[in-house]
Amino acid sequence: MKKNKVFVACDTTNINKIKKIINETQSSKLKVGYKFGLEFLNSKNGRTFVSRIKNKTVFADLKLHDIPNTCASAIKAIKDLKVDYLTMHISSGLDALRAAKKVSGKIKLIGVTILTSLDNKALREIGFNKDVKKIVLDQAKLANKAKLDAIVCSAQEVKIVKKVFKKEIITPGIRFSSNTNDQKRTLTPKEAYRNGADWLVIGRDITKGNIKKNVEKLIDHLNQ
Repeated sequence: MKKNKVFVACDTTNINKIKKIINETQSSKLKVGYKFGLEFLNSKNGRTFVSRIKNKTVFADLKLHDIPNTCASAIKAIKDLKVDYLTMHISSGLDALRAAKKVSGKIKLIGVTILTSLDNKALREIGFNKDVKKIVLDQAKLANKAKLDAIVCSAQEVKIVKKVFKKEIITPGIRFSSNTNDQKRTLTPKEAYRNGADWLVIGRDITKGNIKKNVEKLIDHLNQ
């Protein structure tokens, strides 16, 4: 039976907390990977810790967003971490995406679409006049053109993305309940998988409180 795949967002700089998260999220019923973002990878001991992780799927959520040469150079600079996945904003443009893909090697390069913390109102404030779904579709086409390995998008947009992008789709903004915190475009784990997501990214709903119970809650939710 195919296991559901989840990246646990390790959003803390506390090494002991990270170790606890990794130990307590082990499950025979799920395939679990670990996502480390700017907070941890920019912390004093974060980089060293990630470089020493063995036999785990590691996702460096750096969201690179720069000119082609800088993006390519940044990827070369983190090769020693031996991460499995790395994010980059699709809005960096086709040339930057291609330059990054050219040097990424075994790292799966993930194109980030419109952040799940943004909605149409927020996009208008930035200066985008298109609907969020239209922008995400255009970005998915660009990711496909650049031959990226995966895409990050809201679970609400998975069906749109799948029309033009046939590789892995990773969805943040996953919530067990209606408490969305700082996310705007959210869905439950079951809804996200039903829409066709390959990986879910879940943070606080797993890492806050009793981690083992939260993992069981997720498994129960998916089996209902």
